[in-house]
Amino acid sequence: MPDKVLDDLFHDTLKDIYYAERQIVKALPKMARGAQSERLREAFEQHREQSETHVERLQQVFELLGKPARGKTCP
Repeated sequence: MPDKVLDDLFHDTLKDIYYAERQIVKALPKMARGAQSERLREAFEQHREQSETHVERLQQVFELLGKPARGKTCP
């Protein structure tokens, strides 16, 4: 029974992280467009690329677990 609880907790945490990464991937281009500094714009773009990689890796983890890659909406 404790293994099932830990599996559920792990899966739930993955869903939280997946949701957050997908949200930031959507928000960063808007933030980059609004940046008044070239350096800040580049930092936002670099962060977006990193977050896209995180999303891809999370999708791989979901696949390895045999679970659909779905986020859990959180505030």
